[in-house]
Amino acid sequence: MSIRIITDSASDISQKTAKEWGITVLPLTVRFGDDEYLSGVTLSNYEFYEKLIETDEIPKTSQIPPFTYEEAFQEAVDAGDEVICITLSSGVSGCFQSATIASEDFEESVSVIDSQQFCISLYVLIQYAVSLRNEGKSRAEIVELIEQKKKSARVLGVFDTLEYLKLGGRLSSAAAFAGNMLSIKPVVTIEDGEVKIVGKARGSKNGNNMLIQLTKDLGGVDFTKPICFGYSGLTDEMLHKYIKDSASLYEGKIDEFNIISVGPTIGTYTGPGAIAVAFFTND
Repeated sequence: MSIRIITDSASDISQKTAKEWGITVLPLTVRFGDDEYLSGVTLSNYEFYEKLIETDEIPKTSQIPPFTYEEAFQEAVDAGDEVICITLSSGVSGCFQSATIASEDFEESVSVIDSQQFCISLYVLIQYAVSLRNEGKSRAEIVELIEQKKKSARVLGVFDTLEYLKLGGRLSSAAAFAGNMLSIKPVVTIEDGEVKIVGKARGSKNGNNMLIQLTKDLGGVDFTKPICFGYSGLTDEMLHKYIKDSASLYEGKIDEFNIISVGPTIGTYTGPGAIAVAFFTND
């Protein structure tokens, strides 16, 4: 009997990486008008941003229904596996509720965890769970450790534009116009499972500096656990600028930077040009 880890595409874990890690990533649905796609399956992140840039209509994402989780749980149980399902935050989606409903018939074999994270902070939490599984820990031990550590998983990001927050109804047109005119870059994190703006910087250089300072203020990075760097849009140029600016934090402590493209769940609201870093804080 082995442990199968199941999560969703809001983790920004690609299907290729999922195969390498031996986990299952269930795709959320993305809709552009009447066109419907499965995130990371029938729509790549690159294709998503091409469509996002070309249209004035904000796409919509849909939660994974209970039936899809039930199918995944049944497949795992039929194969003789136990399941740990770690969903994106219940504060922004009904996926946790769907997975919980689906797990009712599998109480002896399936554990469902509300990560209170999404995007690359969910990515590092899943990566940590995979490492625990690979160490040979039991389902109960992994669940306990993930519940303990999930609030230590943090993400900090800088948006390059306010336009998509405006289009998504998260910001007034006047505020977005003024912010863009002044080159305001909102600095965000996830707290209690929801996105929170924690600062506003003038220009990308100041945005990077604010990320560096906030990382220190949170207690610094636990380099014994996973770290991930993410970007939105068609190029990672701005992310490499941040990595260069933050050399004092990471130089000599990371052998290889894990850089990934951020998908539709958060990219719908950041638009292109956003950058983020996810890590576990020092306890």
